[in-house]
Amino acid sequence: MKQWEQTLVDPECSMEEAVATLDRVAVRIVMIVDRQRRLLGTLTDGDIRRALLKQRPLSTPVREVMCSTPRTAEPNWSKERILTVMEKFQLLQLPVIDDEYKVIGLETLHDLLNKPQRNNPVFLMAGGFGTRLRPLTHNCPKPLLKVGDKPILELILERFISSGFHRFFISTHYMPEMIRAHFGDGSRWGVSIRYIHEDAPLGTGGALGLLPHDEIDLPLFVMNGDLLTTLDFENLLEFHQTHAGAATMCVREYEYCVPYGVIQSDGHRIRSMVEKPVQRFFINAGIYLLSPELVKSVSADTRVDMPTLLEHEISAGRDVNMFPIHEYWLDIGRMEDFQRAQQEFGSL
Repeated sequence: MKQWEQTLVDPECSMEEAVATLDRVAVRIVMIVDRQRRLLGTLTDGDIRRALLKQRPLSTPVREVMCSTPRTAEPNWSKERILTVMEKFQLLQLPVIDDEYKVIGLETLHDLLNKPQRNNPVFLMAGGFGTRLRPLTHNCPKPLLKVGDKPILELILERFISSGFHRFFISTHYMPEMIRAHFGDGSRWGVSIRYIHEDAPLGTGGALGLLPHDEIDLPLFVMNGDLLTTLDFENLLEFHQTHAGAATMCVREYEYCVPYGVIQSDGHRIRSMVEKPVQRFFINAGIYLLSPELVKSVSADTRVDMPTLLEHEISAGRDVNMFPIHEYWLDIGRMEDFQRAQQEFGSL
């Protein structure tokens, strides 16, 4: 049983039983739920103290002393958003509920601020020319363009760091000295950053051949350096470890509305007509987890794009899994994407 499940109690539970639960589970909160696990309220040690000051007996049902309007979080909230709510309302815990108000988790300030260190290497691709963002990229590599007050690549780096990752490689080609000057060796963030320079562009997969293969001992994250996302990297890692395979590719659902009526026919005879149908596809989101064996299979100076590399794995009968992203995701490839990022950044 997950620790948060031990905090679930019935509304008829007494304060005395709730105190015993608080002591046993040691997360300083119990969540009062109905039989369908829908959240009715919460009870903290502060609520207990206030009830005792009002001389309520320990036999009092928790429904009479609980907070019936607790703050809650949704499953897709980022760590930063949860921490912002906790800070604003001075909370130590935040129940996580689904669309039906059922409890599916519990975030605690202690866990959020004490993430375990993760030794998986992270490879950030920052060598592109950013042609579609000219003239902004005439004198600045695209990963250093600022969204809000920070470069795109720095926002990516900090999201990985907040999840406990500390081993970084950055690929460079266009204006590499600017990227090196900004990030240095990573000591400013308390992490290690090393650079993989491509004298000639090798594609998103070819740069893997320049990594120090003897140091790639765990699944490697690979991510394009022009993405904004609130993806939970720890969930991605857990998925990759659970579903054994050579690689995991993150995918994003893409909808395309045909702007006309579509006709289905059999020869000259019309069988059906669908007005402006919507087609749905999964598209490559530019984020991968690769097995060490796959990384080491790429030779130095090999030019290959990541989709081609993964197609080779599939053809060889090795599993390549996909991980759908439902969190925020934006590929900053065009000027309108860059402008959209500026508008949406505050909500992240």
